[in-house]
Amino acid sequence: MKYRMFFYCFFMVAVFLSAQSTASEIEVLLNTKAITYSQAARFTLEAANVQAFDNPGEAFNYAVQQGWLPGNVGPDDSARLDRISLLLMRAFNIGGGIMYSITGNSHYAYRELVYINVIQRRSDPAMFVSGERLLFYVGRLLSLQEK
Repeated sequence: MKYRMFFYCFFMVAVFLSAQSTASEIEVLLNTKAITYSQAARFTLEAANVQAFDNPGEAFNYAVQQGWLPGNVGPDDSARLDRISLLLMRAFNIGGGIMYSITGNSHYAYRELVYINVIQRRSDPAMFVSGERLLFYVGRLLSLQEK
């Protein structure tokens, strides 16, 4: 069941992004064990229809300027789940609970995504995010937006 859901989400994301991203870019993302913040920003912003960037560095700079990524991370740093959670919440314009609304920080963004079942409860917020996981999370968010 879990694999079927993953492949459904992957297929949905791949179809959605096929006009915007090449298959080779998605393949690179899938084979990346720990994505960078610039890779995450480029893929997430494109998937959320925020803006398409040719350069991952430009996407990263945009996300930092918008406050969607913490200012203390670098574009080539390995992306942590809690910080990617903030990017996902903001890019997809997801409202959160009271603590997320008050603080707007990555810790509560992570907790909100766990609460709405985008992220599995057993995940560590400090873990590095693989490309496969990012695709899964984006796919889950896209399917929630369709409902």
